[in-house]
Amino acid sequence: MYTHLLPIGTIVLLSEGQKRLMICGRIQGNSIDEMIYDYIGCMYPEGILSTDTMIFFNHDSIETVVFSGFEDDEEREFKQEVLANIGNLKVENGEIVRD
Repeated sequence: MYTHLLPIGTIVLLSEGQKRLMICGRIQGNSIDEMIYDYIGCMYPEGILSTDTMIFFNHDSIETVVFSGFEDDEEREFKQEVLANIGNLKVENGEIVRD
């Protein structure tokens, strides 16, 4: 289900976006709207300035992949062993749980 996700460190431009983002997390729960997002990103090249500047987004919001993050055997194994077997998730009481 989540094996299509881009590696950490990938730089993207979102549809109708004006600023590039660096992916710094995958499968992120937003406690404000209780939604699960594919990614959380920070402004590039500034990085994480505060939690207020972090952006939640999904894979289908990406217009352009500017740079693909590092991918090695450990990343490929993570996708195969962890991301492929997560199943359906939801946010409950601010935490990600299996649906």
